[in-house]
Amino acid sequence: MKDLFTGADIFDGARIAPGSLLVESGRVASILPPDAVVDGARRIDLDGGILVPGFVDLQLNGGGGVMFNDAPSVETLSRIAAAHASLGALTILPTLITDTPAQTRAAVAAVEGAIAEGVPGIAGLHLEGPHLSIARKGAHDPVLIRPMGDEDLAFLCEAAQRIPRLMVTLAPESVTDDQIAALGRAGIIVSLGHTDAGFDRCVSAARSGARLATHLFNAMSQLGNREPGLVGAVLATGALSAGLIADGIHVHPEVIRMALAAKAGPGEIFLVTDAMAPAGSDVTKFSLNGREIRRADGRLTLADGTLAGADLSMARAIRVMCHDVGLSLDRALAMATRVPARVLGLSDHAGALAEGRDADFLHLSDTLVLQRVWQRGVPISALSD
Repeated sequence: MKDLFTGADIFDGARIAPGSLLVESGRVASILPPDAVVDGARRIDLDGGILVPGFVDLQLNGGGGVMFNDAPSVETLSRIAAAHASLGALTILPTLITDTPAQTRAAVAAVEGAIAEGVPGIAGLHLEGPHLSIARKGAHDPVLIRPMGDEDLAFLCEAAQRIPRLMVTLAPESVTDDQIAALGRAGIIVSLGHTDAGFDRCVSAARSGARLATHLFNAMSQLGNREPGLVGAVLATGALSAGLIADGIHVHPEVIRMALAAKAGPGEIFLVTDAMAPAGSDVTKFSLNGREIRRADGRLTLADGTLAGADLSMARAIRVMCHDVGLSLDRALAMATRVPARVLGLSDHAGALAEGRDADFLHLSDTLVLQRVWQRGVPISALSD
């Protein structure tokens, strides 16, 4: 069966242009002129808007009413992946927030099992902690935070052999440069976050192999006139890319604008949702490590008001980037597709619409509201974002 999608512009991962998208047997067959006619193809007319590659989200902690931490299993991952697919995120890194060694082992086994069973969208695992700074713990349980030991290092290196992609968020002051280098040699993507470390320590970690920073500006040492902190290291160091929660709450739009202008390349800033259990559901409260988190007014907070993840979809983040930050649409879309796919080493598989790729794509309206989602060419129900 061939499907020809017409009537919308197409963002192929690099640029926006008029066109028609031909899909055959769950893969992109080609991008054709907007007036193309293909014999034997079913024509699907779209009323304006734009076709976009499936979003790539490297930090999400739950969805569909459940948290990954609560029950790290294939069943939980299937539910989370389905919830985010309905919101347009078709390639995801499920994220385990700081937890016990037993839960961490279970998370690795769950991702390994989900990939073996072919759960759509699961690209690997993101372990956010436990090797963090208590001073910048955010919503992480301080009882579970600890420095990295030899057994921890051995476990992570072994886990990297079991799953295709492993990202680890750690604080540079909780590890050594030798440990960072060892993680890098094992193929692990090291991200700096939840840290109070100074600029020099963060730059040293980057030179040792750290490649990313987790949720830029949040839970990290800030940019000061005498101590640039991790924020300064990210902006000044081309080796570091960084995730960003663009909900207009975690980071002020003007600060985002300044960061984009200041960021040294080739490292880039990309979008993450840091989504929790409410994503794709009507859940209004849930628990993390025994603590209640409340959902209200677009925020997720602990009882003391501490932000605990985000109540955010990728489509809404793109609207914030375009409407509030003033970014061009093609650049905002790239921050949700091509850039995170490159960071994850998935440029040949995700983040773009090109011949031979899985037909993972979505339709945004002219006002950038999610309309429909196709996963491997099959339409799935889209949720309001």
